[in-house]
Amino acid sequence: MRELFDEVAGQSPIDPQEAVRRHIRAPQRKRFYTSAGVAEADGGFSVTLDGRSIRSPSGKPIVAPTRGIADAIASEWNAQGETLDPVTMPLTRLANSVVEGVIDRIDEVSEDAAKFLGSDMLFYRAGHPETLVQREATHWDPILFWAADTLGAHFILAEGIVHVGQPEAAIKAARGAFPDDPWSVAALHMVTTLTGSALLALALAHGVRDEDQVWAAAHVDEDWNIERWGVDEEVAARRAARQVDFKAAASILRALAPAVG
Repeated sequence: MRELFDEVAGQSPIDPQEAVRRHIRAPQRKRFYTSAGVAEADGGFSVTLDGRSIRSPSGKPIVAPTRGIADAIASEWNAQGETLDPVTMPLTRLANSVVEGVIDRIDEVSEDAAKFLGSDMLFYRAGHPETLVQREATHWDPILFWAADTLGAHFILAEGIVHVGQPEAAIKAARGAFPDDPWSVAALHMVTTLTGSALLALALAHGVRDEDQVWAAAHVDEDWNIERWGVDEEVAARRAARQVDFKAAASILRALAPAVG
């Protein structure tokens, strides 16, 4: 089982996109169990394969904080066919990332996500054409207004891509809204890196926007270009792969929303 987890486990969520690419290249293994289930464990719930609790690559126990999360991970294992496809097991990979790369360094992972607050995608706006300007405003302005009104984080917007420094007070206020449990931190970091926006991740974590709205907001410019120039199949494939991990992370944030406010 250890070798399998070396393939299925995500690296720490510092670079989830590289983790996806690595798992796509990994050879598939034959299914070695009959069914997956869930059992109570210390402080939460474990996923079992024929009664044996799964562990991380280094042998650490994986304990989900809620029954629903454990059930979802077990469902990934039960959905596998004759061979195991790690790409279709994003929650399992995220669970391994939590155990291997987040639990012992929650602050470090949170600070890595918080770095995006200094140059968040939502701060940099198109100057033209007007249709794109309006579309960005429609998707992004409500989140910035929420950050200002609810979090007290007042950020500065800029036209184009020239960097503009953000007030330390705004960054500190937004950083203060980050969750502090390892599963939510891992999921928040994943959403931040996949969307390019810590504010979008925060809006999702706090229920200000749902996952479809956040995903659309993260791809405003890309979708606008697609409407005019068509779909690039390679780009679309990469986006689909990222969305698999995004949906998994979003489900964790949704499941733990009461805990993060």
